[in-house]
Amino acid sequence: MITETRDIKNIVKSGSSFEAGRLDFIAASLRLNKVITKTPLQFNHNLSARFQCNVYLKREDLQIVRSYKLRGAYNMMSSLTKEQLQRGVVCASAGNHAQGFAYSCKKLNTRGVVFMPIITPRQKVNQTKMFGGENIEIKLVGDTFDDCANAAKAYTEENNMVFVPPFDDYRIIEGQGTVGKEILEELTGIDYVFIPVGGGGLSAGVGAYFKTYSPQTKMIGTEPEGAPSMYQALQAGHPVTLEHIDRFVDGAAVKRVGDIPFSICSEVLDDMHLVPEGKICSTILQLYNEDAIVVEPAGALSIAALSYYAEAIKGKTIVCIVSGSNNDIDRMPEIKERSLQYEGLKHYFLIRFAQRPGALKEFVNNVLGPTDDITRFEYMQKTNKEAGPALVGIELQDSADYEQLITKMKWFGIDFSEINKNDTLFGYLI
Repeated sequence: MITETRDIKNIVKSGSSFEAGRLDFIAASLRLNKVITKTPLQFNHNLSARFQCNVYLKREDLQIVRSYKLRGAYNMMSSLTKEQLQRGVVCASAGNHAQGFAYSCKKLNTRGVVFMPIITPRQKVNQTKMFGGENIEIKLVGDTFDDCANAAKAYTEENNMVFVPPFDDYRIIEGQGTVGKEILEELTGIDYVFIPVGGGGLSAGVGAYFKTYSPQTKMIGTEPEGAPSMYQALQAGHPVTLEHIDRFVDGAAVKRVGDIPFSICSEVLDDMHLVPEGKICSTILQLYNEDAIVVEPAGALSIAALSYYAEAIKGKTIVCIVSGSNNDIDRMPEIKERSLQYEGLKHYFLIRFAQRPGALKEFVNNVLGPTDDITRFEYMQKTNKEAGPALVGIELQDSADYEQLITKMKWFGIDFSEINKNDTLFGYLI
C-alpha cells in the first residue's frame, strides 16, 4: 500500500498534465444544476460508532441514474456544438456511464449508441434503455470494458460521430468533481475523503477540487484487489495495462486507467488501498442489514476500506463517496457466497468417503460440530456404478470452528482436499 503523499510524488514523472485552469468546476456546476440531483451528505451513526469518528456518506447512489456518472456525461455532452450533437454520440460503459450517457441523450435530444460488455448485469442494460428511450441503441460487445471500448471507438470513427469517454477527458473529470463541490458546500473541516477508483475520473475530479479548496483533507483512493489499475499505475509512475482483472466489481474494474485521470490522481491522492472482493461483499450486506442502503460493489468500496484505517481516523471527520446502487438482485447469491468465504464461514471440500454403508452418517455425527451445516453435497461420478469423491460445502457459524473441523477430519481419517485453497479447482467446481 502507498502510505504517504511523498511516495506518490516520488514515482511520478515530471511534467504532469494536471492544470487547475483546465478544470472549471463552477461552469460545470451551472450546466448540471437543472439536470442532476444534489445528493445528500448523510451522517451515519453505525459507522461512526464502529470507528469512533464522524462518518458521512455522500449518497450518489440516490442520483437520478443511481450513480454519479451523469455529472461527467452531461457536462461534456452539453458543451458539444449543435453540429456535433446532430452527428450523434457514442459511449462504452460497464453500466453506470451508459445510464448517465443515455439520460443525457434524451435530455439533449441527440442520437446515442451505447457499447456495453456482454457480461453487464441485465438490470444495468434495462436501466440504460429506460433512461435513453428511443434516443439510444445498445450494442453488447466483448467480455470487459476495454474490449467494448475498442469496438466503440472504431464505430465512432466509421460513422463520424463523437465519442464520450467514461473518464479520460477534462470535461468528464470536472463534471465528476462537482461531487466534491457539493460536499464542501455542506461540510468543512473534513480530515479524510474515501473515493472509489475505476478509470480515475471521480477521484481526479473530487481530488483536484479538494486540493484546491481544502488542501489539508487527505484523499484516499480505493480499488478492488482484483483490478488494481490505479495502484499499479502509481507504482509504475505511468498508466499500465493489466493482463487479467477480476470483473466482479464491474463499476470499478478496468484494465487501464485514463491518462488524464492518472496525471491528476498522482498529484492529489494521498494514498491508495486495495480491498478484497469478499470484504466488499460483506460491506454490501452490512449496509443493507444495518442501514437499509442498497449499493453495487463499486458503491461499497470506500466504506469497505474504513477498517484498514481504523486507528488513523479515530476522532476525525470522514466522508465516504457511495458511488452507485445499480446492483442486479440476481447477483445477491454470489455476493453472499463471496462474503461467507471471506469471513471464513464457508468452506468446500472434495471428500473421498469409504464405499460402505454408514460412512456419511459417521462423518456427520463424528466430524461436524453442533452448529456446522452442510449446504452442498454432490457425488462426482467416476463410472456408472461407482461414485467418486463428493463435493461438500460446509457453513460455520464462527470462523474459529474451522480449525476444529480440520482437526476432526484428520483424526477420523477422512480423505479430503480443500477446494478453497486451490483457485483452479475452485473456479472449475464452484
